[in-house]
Amino acid sequence: MAEISVTNLHKEFGLGTDKVVALENVNLSISGRAFVSVVGASGCGKSTLLNILSGIETPTSGSVSITEGGKPADAGYVFQAARLLPWRSVMDNMLFVQTDRRSKETRERCQHYLEMVQLGDKGDKYPGELSGGMQQRVGIARAFSTEPDVLFMDEPFSHLDAITARTLRKELHALWDKTGKTVVFVTHDVGEAVELSDRILVFAKGGRLADDIEVTLPFPRDAADTDVALMKANVFKIFENIGAVAVS
Repeated sequence: MAEISVTNLHKEFGLGTDKVVALENVNLSISGRAFVSVVGASGCGKSTLLNILSGIETPTSGSVSITEGGKPADAGYVFQAARLLPWRSVMDNMLFVQTDRRSKETRERCQHYLEMVQLGDKGDKYPGELSGGMQQRVGIARAFSTEPDVLFMDEPFSHLDAITARTLRKELHALWDKTGKTVVFVTHDVGEAVELSDRILVFAKGGRLADDIEVTLPFPRDAADTDVALMKANVFKIFENIGAVAVS
């Protein structure tokens, strides 16, 4: 199981009067089979945190450790857009990120994850032949197919219509439940965070970690459930208390 440790993490952009604090002395730890959502208004440092955790950006100060069994952990990343190569088939996009692209076992593993997102018959298709929701399914399957220790997801459903996003949330949670991976999921949608997560990190303007909420509601969860709606209202109350701009 992956172990994530963040100590006094601070990130600034720019210099002098143009300096912007994106993250302010963030401390947190995530371990084991966890689905952790990071929520907050635009500009509060959510994506910056994910980029630092995944190694895309470096901190100004502080440290990040991501390990599995005492060794550096393997990580996967799902972006807001699927970022598929349009000149490659779905299967070739899956194989492109694999260490061993030619083996029978690798192809079977890729096929397995395509089937898990209900696209098992689309391997020969090209991205342009798929809907936006299908493309994002491929992106999710591709990330899981490398079988990383931890998976980082940056608002992967934000560009999709509500019905497609709802379907993909259910499929994502089913995948997480079957694989037991550690997932860190950035979203601006409080309802999405409540439906998916067992823990919600609430960030305030200036990149400050304002609250760390444990979510113990049983799965599956539905937005119409009274307990889910109540939890969502409680998270919104936290945003009101910290003076944050409302998020959806």
